[in-house]
Amino acid sequence: MSPLYHACHRRVTISRRGFFEHIAGGVYGAALASLLSRDLYGGTDVLSTPPLDLRPRRPHFKPKAKSVIHLFMNGGPSQMDLFDPKPMLDKHHGEPLFDKIAGEVENARDAGTMMRSSFRFAQHGECGMWVSDALPHLARQVDDIALVRSLFTTNLTHEPAIYLIQSGKTGPGRPSLGSWVVFGLGSENQNLPAYVVLDDPLGLPINGVENWQSGFLSPMFQGTRFRSSGSPVLNLRPDVEPPPEVDRLERDLLTRLDRIHQAKRPNQPNLAARIASYELAAHMQLAASDALDLGQESAETRSLYGIGREPTDSYGRRCLIARRLVERGVRFVQLYINAQIWDNHTSLASGLKAACERTDLPIAGLLQDLKRRGLLESTLVIWGGEFGRLPIAQLPADRNEANAGRDHNKNAFCSWMAGAGIKGGTTFGATDDIGLAAVEGKVSVPDWHATILHLLGLHHDELFVTHNGLKEKLTGVLEARVVKEILA
Repeated sequence: MSPLYHACHRRVTISRRGFFEHIAGGVYGAALASLLSRDLYGGTDVLSTPPLDLRPRRPHFKPKAKSVIHLFMNGGPSQMDLFDPKPMLDKHHGEPLFDKIAGEVENARDAGTMMRSSFRFAQHGECGMWVSDALPHLARQVDDIALVRSLFTTNLTHEPAIYLIQSGKTGPGRPSLGSWVVFGLGSENQNLPAYVVLDDPLGLPINGVENWQSGFLSPMFQGTRFRSSGSPVLNLRPDVEPPPEVDRLERDLLTRLDRIHQAKRPNQPNLAARIASYELAAHMQLAASDALDLGQESAETRSLYGIGREPTDSYGRRCLIARRLVERGVRFVQLYINAQIWDNHTSLASGLKAACERTDLPIAGLLQDLKRRGLLESTLVIWGGEFGRLPIAQLPADRNEANAGRDHNKNAFCSWMAGAGIKGGTTFGATDDIGLAAVEGKVSVPDWHATILHLLGLHHDELFVTHNGLKEKLTGVLEARVVKEILA
């Protein structure tokens, strides 16, 4: 045997004093590593000790955006009727295509021939971006937006496609985009929820409240629904207001009892989240009512959003509320439209026009208002749905081509961003000659998520939690890239 072998394998004896000297060094080393990790990652170390509060946290790097307004156009807006003109559809209108794309058609029995757009396109702004006449108001704001024409997804059915665009996976039970953002950054305003949802009074979107759930993150990171008229949150105020001193004493007593109850039940995030939500509700009694009081706005501002007239009043109110919320430090605001107004399987010409008439003016007003107040420099505005539409007609039951629509398309759809960190007047990516599939500068849903997080100062690979032994991220296990081509 070599001397080296004997040196490595000889029996090592250690005294009791030596053992404690060694173990103490290990404890000190672990403590030092923990302290250093906080300096390295900044604020709360989300890698090892996930935050359980909404206090503001330092991002991974200097952000461009402080807040997000997500205009979710659930239903699947038609890209070749809004932002992606296809002269080849005009040229080959009425010609068969189904045999070549049968595997991409969800409702094969209703499939028709290639169908041109019912809308006229023109170039707008100094950038010359193509927009159809279905969006006349947004067309005047194109120099402030970056349009991505080359998005694609993995499923052509609403439910899984919406789960994917909202949470990064095609099934339920995952944290939503807004939950991840609030988990990583906290909130600048402790008197309002960090993540507010303004859903349509006419009805919930597909997948309902699961669109804004926090999944395996703490419940305090889920979205809070605000109503756009009346009391913003039901049961927020008592039926009979007690005197201020009595109210303060009651709250102090409840806080002490909550802390005693919590101390006896450590490591229960649901309990901590529930107590935090009760405390937030107390702060919200004044803050939420003030944020949603549109009477404080001028008549000119309300008119800018289309408030006070149909069909823009409802969506206009929510867009203005969104501005008032980010103005007050709310981190993530999400707007929905009822049911599936963009899901134009039939009567595309009238259906798409009606959807645009409800949303176009309010969205253009939001961009204008944010810009003139200096808020567009710190707010990221996002527009888009879960997938696009096919270049062929989908026929109604009576096979009347005049009432045709378009079926779902997972291989191509459009989305745009505006505001903080965005290179305005940019058109990125391209689809094939008929708009069936993205072919140039393809952008996956994980890429889209990574870009949003990047603008907020978060690296998509560093924002994660360990759940059931897995490193869980918004962008999942697949490679994701930041779409730097649309960044300023």
